[in-house]
Amino acid sequence: MQPENNNVVNRDNSALRPVTREEKSWGWFAIFNVWANDIQSLFGYSLVASLFISFGVSGWTAFFALITAGLFVMFMVNLSGAAGERYGISYPVFARASMGTSGAKLPAILRAVVAVFWYGAQVYFASTALALLIKSVTGIQSAETDAMFLGLSSIDWVAFLFVWVFHIFIFWRGMNWVEGFLNLAGPFVYIVMIGLVLLLWSKSDGKLLSAAQTIFAKPNATWRTEMTGFISIFGTMVAYFAAVMINFSDFSRYAKDKPAMVKGNLMGLPMNMILFSALALLTTAGAAVVYGEAIINPTEIVERADSVMLSIIAAITFFAATVGINLVANFIPAVNGIANLSPSKISFRKAGLITSGFALIIGGLWTAVISQIGIAGFVNTLGATLAPLFGILMVDYYVVRKQLLSQDDLYNMEGGQYHYKNGWHDNAVIAFAIGAVFSVATVWVPMLKDLSGYAWIIGAALGGVIYYVRTKKVQLAKD
Repeated sequence: MQPENNNVVNRDNSALRPVTREEKSWGWFAIFNVWANDIQSLFGYSLVASLFISFGVSGWTAFFALITAGLFVMFMVNLSGAAGERYGISYPVFARASMGTSGAKLPAILRAVVAVFWYGAQVYFASTALALLIKSVTGIQSAETDAMFLGLSSIDWVAFLFVWVFHIFIFWRGMNWVEGFLNLAGPFVYIVMIGLVLLLWSKSDGKLLSAAQTIFAKPNATWRTEMTGFISIFGTMVAYFAAVMINFSDFSRYAKDKPAMVKGNLMGLPMNMILFSALALLTTAGAAVVYGEAIINPTEIVERADSVMLSIIAAITFFAATVGINLVANFIPAVNGIANLSPSKISFRKAGLITSGFALIIGGLWTAVISQIGIAGFVNTLGATLAPLFGILMVDYYVVRKQLLSQDDLYNMEGGQYHYKNGWHDNAVIAFAIGAVFSVATVWVPMLKDLSGYAWIIGAALGGVIYYVRTKKVQLAKD
């Protein structure tokens, strides 16, 4: 059912209006490709590689932690995507049921801010692949005397600005172009990564498998240290997917039906995590054996391979894959969240330009400022901030409302059951604030460091429980 009040939402605003039955065209393979692109980016590889190195666990412990995280995330996105698939609504609209028609701007803008941060970071990582391509084709290298600005050379800046413009070109063409780009980019990363593994295998004289099992493990490792590392890796990977978990309805609303969504998640998450994690582990270990140091960015490994053809193929592939994840996991949520601030004034394209403007700043600052806090710290902080929202949305949809929503009321900004008090649901805001403060504290407060691996779970649980208790009290008081 299409909302009739044009003051409520711009009918041409594809970011917010419910999708039609004809628009629900994504089969399971399209959902599969969402995850293929989400997992196999340069940032994803760098994160996985840094986790192998940082926590000093055996290869098998790290591998199983990653797979467990993938299964956990799959279960959670099946929960969070159900409303989008059923009602054809995006995340900012879905959030109105629990947060209020005006209060939903809070989770929408928070998700948009996180998405913009990720978007800028991924633009930077995609630009490293393009910089590799420029150097491989032209033979030009950044001179040692080349003036560095914010940690980037002139070639790096050319690559960065080109990638930034390329993103704008793709989204300007519409969602069909986005879907087509994902289907093209998805499978090819694995070809390059398998090629890297084979290359490193031959250069390591067959020591790659044994190195993958032990090279990063602490010499005095115990069951306790392995378990601690397992929890830390699991927690960081869950935090990595935290943003997609709360806004999966942005994608599930395009699914043909629920079986397509569930099958796409099943094939896309565990399968991709198994293959990608195995290849990342083998490549990181192989590079440590062959080059004598831990390298977390695969473009650096390709550069050291001293093969122009491999460099060109790898650069194009990594570039395509990283742009793919940016469009899926970061651009679309940011656009939807920004458009929700003023649906009648901010169109899909205008929101996209705003997103791109912020990304230009954040991506340019990545090496100079943001990356200094560490990849894991960056990921865990963003994940902990969003976690309570997931708990609130899921408790409201499944426990309080029993999966029943009124689409008309979701678009009624002046009244209706989701308007609450001046458009804000105080119970949800309070639950979010308490949950977010504590979950972020587990990442940064030394006394709570032992809980950092559980930051997302703690935040989601606190948000959901506090919301339920306060909502139940209000209902009892009315009765």
